Amino acid sequence: MVTFTACRSEPELVRPARPTPQETKALSDLDDQLSLRFYESIVGFFRGPPGESVRPGKVAKGIKAAMAGALVYYYPMAGRLQKITGGNKLEVDCTGEGVMFVEAAADVRLEDLGQPLVPPYPCVEEFLADAGDTRDVVGKPLLFLQVTQLKCGGFVIGLHMCHCIADGFGILQFIKSIADFACGELIPTTLPVWKRDIFIARMPPSISHVYLAYKPFLRGLDCTDDDVMLSTPPESMEVQYLFFGPKEMEILRSHVPEHLSKTTTTFELLTAVMWRCRIIALGYEASQKVRLMFTLNTRGRSIKGESAVPRGYYGNAHFSPLVEVTVDELATKPLAHIVELMHKVKLETTKDCMKSMVDLMALWRERSPFGMDRTYEVSDTKWVGGNALQFGKAELVAAGTPHAGDFTSKLISYHTKCKNKDGEDSTVVSILLPKLVMEKFTKEMAIWLKK
Repeated sequence: MVTFTACRSEPELVRPARPTPQETKALSDLDDQLSLRFYESIVGFFRGPPGESVRPGKVAKGIKAAMAGALVYYYPMAGRLQKITGGNKLEVDCTGEGVMFVEAAADVRLEDLGQPLVPPYPCVEEFLADAGDTRDVVGKPLLFLQVTQLKCGGFVIGLHMCHCIADGFGILQFIKSIADFACGELIPTTLPVWKRDIFIARMPPSISHVYLAYKPFLRGLDCTDDDVMLSTPPESMEVQYLFFGPKEMEILRSHVPEHLSKTTTTFELLTAVMWRCRIIALGYEASQKVRLMFTLNTRGRSIKGESAVPRGYYGNAHFSPLVEVTVDELATKPLAHIVELMHKVKLETTKDCMKSMVDLMALWRERSPFGMDRTYEVSDTKWVGGNALQFGKAELVAAGTPHAGDFTSKLISYHTKCKNKDGEDSTVVSILLPKLVMEKFTKEMAIWLKK
């Protein structure tokens, strides 16, 4: 694998191109969850136009100017988070101070990074600016963005974005707005919508319609903090990336009934198999309860004919359904049983459920949230690498959440879209486990992938 060191400029603040409102903005109670107070990391790899030479620094200067234009419309991103007196809530102080920008160059070509370009990306830290403590979000720039020009004319955009301000879809919407300005547009193609009041807790709160698997935590049950996943130090953990192309998916679909296979997504099937193999490898006791938590985006969802979020909304708009079973149930029941449980909990996401979950997030912000012991978190980020995105004539060829930046968030398994060596659309899934456990997990997965 290629190794290199990027040559970086000094970090500088990029302010909105024009004066913006000086005001405070309230975060939603989904934005302001304690678990989201960190910087999310994303890298995107762009291929330059064939046959065109690119002057050193031209790409970075163009993106820097375009970002200043986009910040006029996304001006809260140029502000700073501050604590509200008398509680544990944050708000955005729209100071217009700007976001952090770094220009860099690396003496490598896009093809040197791998063909196909898939994780783990070599020297990925070289494509990311230094955000300091990624769990410290107050009083700091809300975005750290680095543009690294490659010697082939391609470039890499690496960023750390405060998760309280935007979720993955919101970050991508902002990046697309930068691309709009870079391509000569005068306004973003999608105008941003703040409107964080759609996910504000009610007074008084009501948690009667939360996902069923959350209810034991409301009574203080099943919080033992004895999970090896939470007690193992980072240096004793290992990350692997599993690749699933059409061949592998065909094998896995043969393990569920035909009628269910047709309605089960790739994300659901891979999550069910990997959860089962992970739990067996970790060696929990048969009677212990284990949980699967996955992200469910509300964009595009219709609840009783009403859209859950407006077009252009870039705040956090995902909920975290939870499936709970015993180890014995997970290890011995057919795979179809786990898939059906995932389908069932998705159907629990009613309007009343979402309101109760928002209320619960607000309550937990003022108290200690439930323990994450024996909980497997999974996030579907295939849309990051699957969206057509161009900066001028440069085209996005790969993107994803790297194993860099905030370590705690890497306990989550991320599903990313990629091409395999045969050029076929595939899914790559990250998994982080203690090194000895990883060996057992790999063997369990091999069993499922046998014809």
